[in-house]
Amino acid sequence: MAIDMSKMKERLEALKNRGKNSNNNFWKPQEGEQTIRLVCPSNGDPFRDFWFHYDVGASSGFLSPKRNFGEDCPLDTYVRALWTEGSEESKRMARKLSAKQRFFAPVLVRGEEDQGVKVWGFGKRAYETLIGLVLNPEYGDITDAESGTDLVVTYTKPAGASFPETKITPRRRSSVLLKDTAKAAELLESVPDFDEIFASSRKTKQEVQVILDDFLQSNSDSDTQAEVTSVNVGSNAVEKAFSELLG
Repeated sequence: MAIDMSKMKERLEALKNRGKNSNNNFWKPQEGEQTIRLVCPSNGDPFRDFWFHYDVGASSGFLSPKRNFGEDCPLDTYVRALWTEGSEESKRMARKLSAKQRFFAPVLVRGEEDQGVKVWGFGKRAYETLIGLVLNPEYGDITDAESGTDLVVTYTKPAGASFPETKITPRRRSSVLLKDTAKAAELLESVPDFDEIFASSRKTKQEVQVILDDFLQSNSDSDTQAEVTSVNVGSNAVEKAFSELLG
């Protein structure tokens, strides 16, 4: 039987749209004030944290095999060797290459409810603020669909500051997630799967070796280099979206 070209075109479109949907899963605050609602998935925990390696050669970011999954990782081994070496240059490089912890939560952005639940990535300070609000008995369950509390996120980039500032303030009054209870229930069933979103950011030991090799090759004049073997790896749609999200 001859190949059905129309079905092949459908597959190609699905592949293209998958990349677009991956990008659309993420939400990043824009400068100024925005209102969001923290959404709780069925497991009762709205927070996830992952460890990422950034700025290692051409890779824009990938999950740390060692810190997330307890797997052998050439980059982790190299970082530990740098710390053991103990020079100022090797410690500087070790800090640069070490995995960084990042936190995530599903949110509904007010004014953009039709776009569904998004994933917000934030740092430790914002995470501590959110945990404090979740555990504050004055607010109850801030994720509750009937009597939860919206959060105002104020995102600013002060002149001269190295990093933007994020302030999170709860609304004084509780509110429903959505007035349409049927749509609210449907929305709660559509919380993005974190493992699925970041699946393509997970690397094998061999892939990490490749990324490390490329990085060391491009920094061949560095005094902190170690002996390794080499190939090249490109970034993907999720990595690019993630880089923009946290940039």
